[in-house]
Formats: sequence, structure tokens, C-alpha cells
Amino acid sequence: MSEYKKITLEIVEKLKNIVGDRNVIFDDIEKLEPYSHDEIAEKSYGSMPEVVIKPETSEQIAQIMKFANKENIPVTPRGAGSGLSGGAVPIFGGICLSVEKMNKILEIDKANMVAVVEPGVITNDLNDLLTEEDLFFAGYPMSVESCYVGGNVAENAGGGRAVKYGVTGRYIIGLEVITPEGDIINLGGKIVKNVVGYDLLNLMVGSEGTLGIFTKIIIKLLPLPKEKVALLVPFKDVETAINMVPTIITNGKIIPTAIEFMDQLSFQTCYKYLNEHFPHSDAGAMLLLEVDGNSMEQLEQEYETIGDLCLENGALEVYVADNHTTQERVWRVRRNIAEAFMVYSPVQSLEDIVVPVAEIPNVLPEIDKIAKKHDVLIPCYGHAGDGNLHATVVKKPEMSMNDWYRILDNILMEMYVVTTSFGGTISGEHGIGHKRKKQMKELMEPATFELMKRIKKSFDPNNIMNPGKILD
Repeated sequence: MSEYKKITLEIVEKLKNIVGDRNVIFDDIEKLEPYSHDEIAEKSYGSMPEVVIKPETSEQIAQIMKFANKENIPVTPRGAGSGLSGGAVPIFGGICLSVEKMNKILEIDKANMVAVVEPGVITNDLNDLLTEEDLFFAGYPMSVESCYVGGNVAENAGGGRAVKYGVTGRYIIGLEVITPEGDIINLGGKIVKNVVGYDLLNLMVGSEGTLGIFTKIIIKLLPLPKEKVALLVPFKDVETAINMVPTIITNGKIIPTAIEFMDQLSFQTCYKYLNEHFPHSDAGAMLLLEVDGNSMEQLEQEYETIGDLCLENGALEVYVADNHTTQERVWRVRRNIAEAFMVYSPVQSLEDIVVPVAEIPNVLPEIDKIAKKHDVLIPCYGHAGDGNLHATVVKKPEMSMNDWYRILDNILMEMYVVTTSFGGTISGEHGIGHKRKKQMKELMEPATFELMKRIKKSFDPNNIMNPGKILD
């Protein structure tokens, strides 16, 4: 690969001819800076773009990609910048292509139960509109108020509802994509079945902006459940808590909307942060469960079944939250764990390992050993129903930054090795980006890694599309 071309005034003028003066940011550090990072706390993962452009149409993006491909200029697609893998960071400078102005909800097609949106639509805005039609987009993650639909698709984002509803990719049935060479292609559509050729649609979902830029997204919708109830259940230890997950599903014959897990360090830190208190605050672990449906009578049967099973299998108590106020109170604890640890120490590495559900009690003691070995905190919380844990490496305030940088890579690799040894993998939601690509290469089968490289090369022969992400 030849060296990328630097952005010049001449190139900037050509970009302005495509998208207009007001949609180009150049030679203004203050305005460029917000596009230099995502939500990763460590500044070392940031990198300044040379120019930011804000196209408004598919045709403009196609022109930009044709020009960038011809001139060998790297292009980094960007949504809301709410990611946690460095995926939207322009590590080679060049063009940062923000889809923030492509934010239209183009169609709500009730007859076909689909929505057609542009990539810059905020996920929460879409669901607010769908609520009026008694519909919803079930595959969204937990950061719905800030993330864009395009970013959800690029990361194949998941969240607390994945136990029952699955992740984003399950609901993406069509995409309009601009390729790195500037072609506009359409994959899938409003149809439910499609086995014509290779499944390029699902290859694009989760590709982290390395194979193309999404410009239209067709989303399968579901009827909106009318009622929901949450249960907060403390247990004496992690193993007892996790063993409840298959018991609820197999013995109770109920698939909850969400089954969230919190270890003692996580919920106790959050209690202190929120000035909150629940009985059994000395429990070893907690589960937060949610069930939803169309009648409260149905839900009463389900949550009573779940509650009885929990109490029969070691639960210390079952707290039922059957109205908005009490539901918000129990969910507030789970949602604010990350923020609580940011107050304790803003220097941390938020990870999202995933293992088979039954292996959670086995992997957590190993992670605790790693934390003690390196004298850091590693609280674990997340989605027990699908084995996805946010094992966050947190620097103690008394540790020096030099020591932190010296040990962090070793901590992450040790944690990833332990995770894979239990049949897991290094990311279930956040993606690889450029934060985890080194570890991915070391832990992935060489043949699989080489196949990924060949796929990337076939889509992007000049390696201009989000270079340095997933693969070097």
C-alpha cells in the first residue's frame, strides 16, 4: 500500500464542491477535536482528522468515495461517536465522514412492519416515533439516547434485551451501502426471505465501517408490549445467581426480556454513588430481570413463577417493580455502574467479554485473580442472559499513570486468554476497532484471520475505508 495522500487546500475545495462549504470543517482545531475520539476514556486512542465532511445524500457519499479512492485518501465513517472501540477515530487522519446530517426517518411502513431510516437517526428518536404506532425496534442497545442507528448496525450492537429479542442484526433486513470504490449497492429489502447469492447483508452488519458506508437502513419492527415488570434479586454468591439463568428458562419456561448481572463490587459502588440502599446490600451478586407482555395478568403469572424459582434456589429476596417509579429505581442502579466507577477513577478500560452463560461462575474468579495480581479493580456486570460481561479494568487512584500504562496491555491479554479458554471471545458488543485488533489477531485462528483479510481486500483494494480497524 502506498502512503496516504495528505489533505491539501485543493482537496478541501473539491470536497466543498461535493457537499458545500457549510458541510466542511478544515484548519480549525477546536471544531475538529470532537471528531478525534469516541467514548474510550484513554486519550491515547484518539487521533485528529485532517478534515471533517458532513454529506447529506447517498450520491454525495458516492462521489466522495470515488474521489478518495482515486486519490488514496483514508475515509473514516462516523456516527454519534458513542462507541467504545475506537472504531470511528480517524487514526490515519484524512477524511472523517460524519453522517450526522443524514438523520431522516424516511418511512414507517406498517403494512410490512418495517422502518426505513438514514444512518444518523438517533435510536431513541426512532423508538419514540414508533411508540405512537404501537411498534418498536427491538434490537437496540442500552445507550439509545445518544447512539445513531447507523452505528448500531456497524457494530451489530446489543444490550439488555438480547435474551428475548436478540441484537441489532436480527432486525436489519435491508441496506443501501456505498462501497469504498464509490458504487451504490442495495442489499436485502422489505422481504423476509432471501437466499440469492452470498449473504452480503449480514456481512455488512457488524463490519465496523471497514467495508462500506450505510446510507439507508431497513429495520424489521415488532408490536410494542403494553406492560413490563422488573425483579431485583440478591443472591449469596455469583454461582447461585448465574445458575438461576437456565433454571428460569428451562424450568419456568419463560424467556425474560432481560437478565442483568451485577457483582458485589459493582452494585455496592453504585449504591454509594447514587446514595441508594436496598436490603441485602452485602449480597454476593444480584440479578435484575425484566418481563414484558400485553397484559398484567400474564406478567403476574410469569414474575410469580420466576420469583418462586429464585427463592427455591437460593435467592435472599425478590423485589418486584411493577410501576414506572420502582422500575426506574432498580434499573437506575444497573445503568449507572459505569458512571459510578468513573467518579471513583476516570482511568479505566471498559471491556465486554462474552462466555457461555454457564461459564460465568468459572471465569469471574479467574478475573478476580488477575485484578489482585496487578492491584487494580475489575468489577463485572452485564448481560447474564447471553454471557456478555462488562469486565472493566479500573485504576486505583493511588496508582501512578506510568504503572497503569505499563500493566494495562498485560491485564487485557490475560483476561482475554482466560475468556477464550472458557469458550468465550473478547467482544460481544463494543467491537474490535483499533482498541482490540492486536489481541484479536493473536487469539484468532490464523486461517480465519487470513480469510478476513482477503474479504477486506476484495471490498477495499486500496485500503482507504476506515483503515487500521479490525485489521492492520
